[in-house]
Amino acid sequence: MSSHKIIIFGAAGRVGRAAVAEARRRGHHVTEALRPGTDVTSPEDVARAAAGHDSAIVAVYDPAAAPAAFFPAVGRALAAGLPDAGVRRLVSVGLASVLPTATGGLLMDTDGYPREWRPFYAAHAAGTDALRAAAPAALDWAVLSPSGDFDHEGTPAGRYVWAPADAAARITPADFVRALLDEIESPTVHAAHAGVTAGETA
Repeated sequence: MSSHKIIIFGAAGRVGRAAVAEARRRGHHVTEALRPGTDVTSPEDVARAAAGHDSAIVAVYDPAAAPAAFFPAVGRALAAGLPDAGVRRLVSVGLASVLPTATGGLLMDTDGYPREWRPFYAAHAAGTDALRAAAPAALDWAVLSPSGDFDHEGTPAGRYVWAPADAAARITPADFVRALLDEIESPTVHAAHAGVTAGETA
C-alpha cells in the first residue's frame, strides 16, 4: 500500500483525532488543520492548507457559526480549494439524519426522531448539496456518516459494515475512521453519502 499525504480538517475534534491516529497507524503523512472556521469556508485558505497533499478528510463544525451558512460555505470552499491544491480525493463526515433508511425515507423524517434539530440537519444536507453542485470532475468526493450515531464510550469492534440509516445503530469513532481511511486508500463511494455501522467483533 502506498503512503498518502492527507490533510485532516477538524483534527482537534473526536472524530478528527481518531482519523489522525488511524492514518498515522497506517503509515500515511498527516497534516492536522485545527481551526474550525476560516480554514474550510474560504477556498483560498483550503487551497493554501491543502497544497502538497493528495487526499483530504473533513470533520468540521464551528459552534460559533450559523449552520445554515457554515455547511454550504464549507461545501463550496472544498469544491473550489481542493482541486486548486491538486487534491484528488475528499472524504467528509456527514450526518445520519439526512441519510435514507432501509425504506427509502430520510432518518430525520421517521416517527419519533428528534425534530427540534431539523434546521441543523437541513444545514448539513445543504452542505452536501453545495459540494455536489460545485465539485469538478477532478475531485472524487464522498460523505460518510454513522448509520445512527457515535458510541463514544464503547469498545471498538475492529470492523465496520455499510448500512442504511437506523436510529438505533452505533459505531465507535475508532471503527468509523477505518471506513474513512479505507475510502482514502481504495475508494468505493463516489459523489454520494453512505452510512457506516459497527460490524461483529473481530
